[in-house]
Amino acid sequence: MHHLPCFGIPWVYLCVRNNDERERKMRNLKLKTETKDVAVEVKKNERLTLLGAIEQIVELSEDSNLSDDFYAKAKRYVNYVSRKLGVSKVQAVMMSLFVDNCNDYRIELRQLASHLGCRTVRIIKYGAEIDDLVRRKMLCCRRDRDSVAYRVPPEVVEAFKRNEAFVAAEPKNLTCDELFGVLEDLFDSREREELSYDDLVYELITLFNNNSNLEFVRQLRRYGMLRDGDITTVGLLFICMANIFVNNDDDNIVPHQFEDVFRVKSTARRLKNELSHGENELQEKGLVEFANDDGFADRNAYRLTAKAKQEVLTELNINLAKAVSSKELIRHGDIAEKRLFYNERESRQVSQLAELLDEKRYAEVCGRLKAAGMRTGFACLFYGAPGTGKTETALQLARQTGRDIMQVNFAEMKSCWVGESEKNVKALFDRYRALAADAAKAPILLFNEADALIGKRQEGAERAVEKMENTIQNIILQEMERLDGILIATTNLTQNMDKAFERRFLYKIEFGKPCAEAKRAIWQAMMPGLGDADAKELAESYDFSGGQIENIARKHTISTILYGEAKAGLGSIKELCDDELIAKRETQKRKIGF
Repeated sequence: MHHLPCFGIPWVYLCVRNNDERERKMRNLKLKTETKDVAVEVKKNERLTLLGAIEQIVELSEDSNLSDDFYAKAKRYVNYVSRKLGVSKVQAVMMSLFVDNCNDYRIELRQLASHLGCRTVRIIKYGAEIDDLVRRKMLCCRRDRDSVAYRVPPEVVEAFKRNEAFVAAEPKNLTCDELFGVLEDLFDSREREELSYDDLVYELITLFNNNSNLEFVRQLRRYGMLRDGDITTVGLLFICMANIFVNNDDDNIVPHQFEDVFRVKSTARRLKNELSHGENELQEKGLVEFANDDGFADRNAYRLTAKAKQEVLTELNINLAKAVSSKELIRHGDIAEKRLFYNERESRQVSQLAELLDEKRYAEVCGRLKAAGMRTGFACLFYGAPGTGKTETALQLARQTGRDIMQVNFAEMKSCWVGESEKNVKALFDRYRALAADAAKAPILLFNEADALIGKRQEGAERAVEKMENTIQNIILQEMERLDGILIATTNLTQNMDKAFERRFLYKIEFGKPCAEAKRAIWQAMMPGLGDADAKELAESYDFSGGQIENIARKHTISTILYGEAKAGLGSIKELCDDELIAKRETQKRKIGF
C-alpha cells in the first residue's frame, strides 16, 4: 500500500474523503438552487414592487457570474426593474446590487464582483452603463487618486420605497434662494470628489441656462463671468465665494475654501497670488475685497463687497448690517449712565442736540428737511482739550436717545498698504448705511479722535501717503454730503481744520475746561465725601478738566484702600493734584523736545 510521504495517510482514504466533500458541496448547491427556484415560483404569483424585484435580483445573482442561466431565472425581475426605471437590463442588475449596499458610502466594484463570484474586470466592462446611472443621478461617483467608489443617494432609496422611479428634478423656474440651495449641493459634491471639474461646470451652465431670468444670472453675464455657454475661471471663483457667503454665512473667505474647486492646483495658486496682491479681476471690478478686522486689511482673506451683495445678490435681500463687527458696535443699553457737568454755553448746546436726537423730533425734522429738498444728515463736531467730556457726551446722548453707536478709530483704520485705506473708508460708510437701514432708530457714527481726519488737505501732494490721505478725505467729504443719519466726530485740535470739513459739520460744540462752579460739582460728584469748602478750594486751586479730576479721584480711592483713612484727607488729595500737574509738565516738555 502506498503512503503519502511524511504524513503517513493512505492515498485511497484521501481520495474517498475528497470525493465525499465534493458531493456534499454539490448537494448543498443543488439544495440552494432548488430553494431559490421554489422562492421564484412563489414570488411569481405575488405583486411585484421595485424593492421586491431588486431583492430577488440580488439573491439570484449571488455567485452567478451573470451567466445566461441567471438572466433566465431572473428575467421577470430584471424586466420589471428595467421598465420601471427606464434603464437597460444590465443597468437594472447593477442598480440592484448598488441598492443592496446603500448603507455603504464607498461602494467599490470589487464588492459587486465578490457577490457575483466573478473578476472585477467583468464589472469594469459595464463602466459605460454605470456612468449613465451616475449622469442620471441615481448613483454618485467619487474619484480620487487611489480609487473609484460609489454611493446611492438617500432620495433614490426613498423613491424606491414608494415604489417610484427616481427622476432627478430639473432645476427650472427657481427663486434665487432655491438656486443657492442647488449651488450648495453641487459644491458639496465637488468637495466630496463626487463631481469632476467638467461635470461641475456642466451642471452650473445647465442650472444658469434654466434660470436665466434671475438677476443673479443676469449680473454674472453682465460682468462677463458667463460667456458662450461657458464659465470663466474668475466667474467660477466668484460663484464659489458667493456660495460660501450665502450658504455658510461666511464673510471671511480663505483660499483653502476654494482651491479644490478647480481642475488643477496651478489655477488655484495663480488666483490666490492675484488676490493677495489685489490684482484679481474680481477686485478690479469692485466685487471682492480684502477681509478686515477693525479696519486692517487681511491680505490672506477675502469677502464680497457691499457692491456685490447689493447688485449681484440683490434678490436675496442680504442684511449688510451683519458686516458691522461687535467691536465696532456699542449697544445703547450697554452704556452706563454717567453724570456730566458743563459750562453754561456747552450745557445749552448739548441739551439742544439731545432734543434733536429724540426720535420723535428727529423724524419730524428729517421729514421737513426732505420736503424742502434739503439734506437730512446731521454731522456734529465735538472739539476741545483732552478730558473735557467729548466722547462721554456722545455716549450719553446715545444712551438717552436709545441709539446704538458705530464707533470708528480713524487712526487705526489707516492701512499700511497704499490704496486699501480708501476701500476701508468706503466699506465703512456702506456698513453704516446698512446698519441704519436695518435699525429702528438711526445709529450714531462716531469718529473718535478724528484729528487726522479733518486736517487740511495737502496741496501739490506728490508722495503716495499724502495722495492717499487726500483721497481718503475727499471720500469722507463726499460721504458727508450724502449722509442719511447722524455723525459725531471728536477732536482735540481745530486750528488745522480743513474749511471743507468745517462747512459740513452742522453742529459744532466746543468743550472747554469747566468753570470753577462746574469743577466744584465734579469734585463732589467724584468724591462724595468732600465738603463744600474743600471742593471749592480744589476747584479754585487747580485748573483741571473733568478727565483729570476723575483720574485723581480714582488714585485717591486706590490710596484709601491701600493705606486707610490716614491717606484720605485734603492734604493727600492735593499731593495727587500736584502729581497730576507734574505729569502734565513732563508731557509738555517731551512734546517741545520732539
